[in-house]
Amino acid sequence: MAMQGRFHFYEGYSMKDVTFPVRVMYELGIKTLFVSNAAGGMNPQFKIGDLMIITDHINFFPEHPLRGKNFPTGPRFPDMHETYDLNLVALADEIAKEKGIKVQHGVYVGVQGPTFETPAEYKMYHLLGGDAVGMSTVPEVIVAHHCGIRTFGVSVITDLGGFDDPVEVSHEEVQEAANQAQPYMTDIMREMIVRSEKVESAAKEMFNTDHPTEGWK
Repeated sequence: MAMQGRFHFYEGYSMKDVTFPVRVMYELGIKTLFVSNAAGGMNPQFKIGDLMIITDHINFFPEHPLRGKNFPTGPRFPDMHETYDLNLVALADEIAKEKGIKVQHGVYVGVQGPTFETPAEYKMYHLLGGDAVGMSTVPEVIVAHHCGIRTFGVSVITDLGGFDDPVEVSHEEVQEAANQAQPYMTDIMREMIVRSEKVESAAKEMFNTDHPTEGWK
């Protein structure tokens, strides 16, 4: 299943609306979620156009996507120690190295928007442990994790902030940077899916050989 775009909290949608596609994915039996976003970089090692593999996130949204009656897809208080699957991160690193694609790693800060961050906000988020900041992803990932769906995320660094020299940014510049980096991100994700399918297929074959009467579950 692939989505063309997403619902953003800053557009006026509720958290229930924003995360509804993930609920649908769960009901369809989706086991792995790939998410991507455009983000502002705060790490001085980053450059515009970099791909940042998300290793963790900080939630600054004013409303939590699991607020309210608990869905039976997961516990009332889900553990968030490995929100972004380490095996998928390692696989992405391996593929990026093979293909000669430079990738960064970092913590994504999710905020409401729709304004871009002030220089002071960039600095604050970086001091708190963030490497990139954006206006999406975190709600969907939280719900996916609650549903037991493993997650892999990538941020395209489309602008930079929080440094001594302020950098102005426009929506058009963000889109242009994202468009240039997208083919590299797509290349990595496509290969990840291919290899994951091969592993699953091999596992099914092994299971059916060893347990012919039980079948694959």
